[in-house]
Amino acid sequence: MVTRAFITGIGGFVGSHLAEYLLEQTDWEIYGLMRWDEPLDNLVNIKDRVKLFDGDLTDTNSMNYAISTIQPDYVFHLAAQSYVQASIRYPVKTYQVNIIGTQNLMDAILKHAPEAYVHNCSSSEVYGRVKAGYGPIDEHCPLAPASPYSISKIGQDFIGRYYHEAHGLKVLTTRMFTHTGRRRGDVFAESSFAKQVAMIEAGLIPPVIKVGNLDSVRTIADVGDAVRAYHLLLTHNPIPGEVYNIGGSYTCTVRDILSELNVNEYRVEQDPDRLRPLDANYQIPDCSKFKSHTGWHPGIPFEQTMLDLLGYWRNKVKCSVVINR
Repeated sequence: MVTRAFITGIGGFVGSHLAEYLLEQTDWEIYGLMRWDEPLDNLVNIKDRVKLFDGDLTDTNSMNYAISTIQPDYVFHLAAQSYVQASIRYPVKTYQVNIIGTQNLMDAILKHAPEAYVHNCSSSEVYGRVKAGYGPIDEHCPLAPASPYSISKIGQDFIGRYYHEAHGLKVLTTRMFTHTGRRRGDVFAESSFAKQVAMIEAGLIPPVIKVGNLDSVRTIADVGDAVRAYHLLLTHNPIPGEVYNIGGSYTCTVRDILSELNVNEYRVEQDPDRLRPLDANYQIPDCSKFKSHTGWHPGIPFEQTMLDLLGYWRNKVKCSVVINR
């Protein structure tokens, strides 16, 4: 029988990388959920090899139609409103997408594909402002949300747990720490820095890098390592109900990320719009539980990830300059 995988948010940063990985590493049929007006830019190399469903997490009819039609064996729930600053401006929309959307998806799976293994993609942001002296962060760290986004991810996290415990769905939850690489959205710090560098090099903006809080501590993973982990999560002796931290091995400040992009000749200027009212300042994971269970370890060096990210933006800026001539 054919194995079918359904990816919500397939057109996004991680979703598109996961689709590419599964096409390369498996013989599965790959299905994906996208809104009708969502661009296909991230899927340009694979759009003819995946089967896309128009739909929206907040619409119960489209969720029921997609799940009942596909009958997936695996569901990777990656779709979300994932930008913290947007969640501060639009908290209700964030709750609708991330909490109600997850509820709708789980309900559709329960009705139409109750035997599917489900990856519920939460976030390290649920740990929020970690108390001094606690770390690295393991799965027992108290949850202390610092934004509407992190609140919504706690909701999503617990919805997955409820559907497993109350209804027996095969839900496994990840709390992924900072991950980046090609196609990372420019609203996120490291990608914004790389885009600004590429635009300065192209002569499109003055040699000034706009930044937010440079003192936050992050552990960085490459998106390639992230999607490899997600595949293992559901295929390597999956244990429904478990929650896993996943993250990289390179820890640094946001200032260190900026330095890696070689911006020494540019002026750095703090932009108040890039600052959060509360910041999750400490994000160093203990991933020993997931590593022990699956044998997974991050393998892509931080330096390579930054080169890939900068190369992506240089190419994207170059193409936009050519088009606009």
